[in-house]
Amino acid sequence: MTPATSLFSPVEADLLLLADNLKQLVGNGHPILCAAAEHLFGAGGKRIRPAIVLLISRATMLQQDITPRHRRLAEITEMIHTASLVHDDVVDESEMRRNVPTVHSLFGNRIAILAGDFLFAQSSWYLANLDNLEVVKLLSQVIMDLATGEIQQGLSRFDSSITIETYLNKSYYKTASLIANSAKAAGVLSEVSQEVTEHLYNYGRHIGLAFQIVDDILDFTSSADTLGKPASSDLKSGNLTAPVLFALEEQPYLEVLIEREFAQEGDLDQALSLIEDSHGLQRAKELAAHHARLAVEHIADLPPSDCRQALIKMADYVLSRLY
Repeated sequence: MTPATSLFSPVEADLLLLADNLKQLVGNGHPILCAAAEHLFGAGGKRIRPAIVLLISRATMLQQDITPRHRRLAEITEMIHTASLVHDDVVDESEMRRNVPTVHSLFGNRIAILAGDFLFAQSSWYLANLDNLEVVKLLSQVIMDLATGEIQQGLSRFDSSITIETYLNKSYYKTASLIANSAKAAGVLSEVSQEVTEHLYNYGRHIGLAFQIVDDILDFTSSADTLGKPASSDLKSGNLTAPVLFALEEQPYLEVLIEREFAQEGDLDQALSLIEDSHGLQRAKELAAHHARLAVEHIADLPPSDCRQALIKMADYVLSRLY
């Protein structure tokens, strides 16, 4: 088993059920939308977000089984995540994701946009049917945050003046908000105290930030085959991430290359060399480790269980992707 799948062993049966349910939840609507959804949910992926929801659900319901509402929350979380990926791939003009063709490269942009909208609409409908206003508010906030993050990213392309704080805010909107709010929602459904739900929210927030920072490091250090998409694609498109922002503090000429949007031949390769010759990647790794540590601190008071242990190990797993 891979580290991710062995980590999820306490909820392995739950995740198998989730995979079956996701395809059924899309229903028998328009054949092309169904084909797009089938393609998405069949593409694998680590299912980290629903796994965290299920682990938290079980870690906070030790005396009894989790409810159908906990399971549905995990499914909604994966649907929202998948919908956002479909739209992201259109915006980024990505041809591959997880080493399979993206929806828009198979079906065209129009169908991809509609498929993403369809999944957002479906997730909202199932969310409303949970009949829990607090959970509805939490997950509705995520859908707004995803759009906010995408807009922020689009407006700050090739802007070398953005700060690490701005980058972390955008990373929260694009990645950590879903993990944080769905983690909190799982606690709400388990009827734990408000103090515990806040800790669960902060666990998800810091795990999400660590995850995004690691992803941004891997964009520089992994091959296209490992990433399932072209390497250095963020930098090329002007999306400046933690390794670049740290490198800019040491390498003034990097700013010149970014500001002219790598217009001259060899600019991108020169930029990659400058980043590699700086402490940018190392400082980004330290930032990811910092957020992983903070995440673990927030679940220290949960009762001991296999699921709590898996949530703690999740922080190690997120960082282990770098090595």
